[in-house]
Amino acid sequence: MDFNPKMLHTFPSNIPLPYYMTYPGCLGEKQEQENLRDLEYLQQTYPSKVQKYQRRLAEILDKLDYEGSMIYDEYPDRYCLQKLAKTVTQMIRNEEEEMCEEDIPPQVWNNLENMIYVLTCNEIYKRRHGGKRASVTRFYPCGQ
Repeated sequence: MDFNPKMLHTFPSNIPLPYYMTYPGCLGEKQEQENLRDLEYLQQTYPSKVQKYQRRLAEILDKLDYEGSMIYDEYPDRYCLQKLAKTVTQMIRNEEEEMCEEDIPPQVWNNLENMIYVLTCNEIYKRRHGGKRASVTRFYPCGQ
């Protein structure tokens, strides 16, 4: 959030400003990088199968990682995120069925789709706040 001097004029002079309004952006980038490091560390602790899905999802999102992509929208559409997770799940399902001959029950795939949705949101967060293309494409609210 950029500092806007007009915000100061909305408060009466005898009321002190809240701390967060007096130092906008103070340590914001540092805190963001720390959060990103924490997220990446916790992703390393995922079970091996989930890490495999995470890597495959990252490969797929690499193709969607371009200027103007829906993953960089200020408010990504929930339907589009669910459709993306469903598409990724279907791709993983096709790959898994090619590798093994056993039939996997549909309930497992429904649970996998929910997990892929959460992984998708995490990966998009990571890319928007300092991931692979952070130096090229950053998320900024409209008007900046």
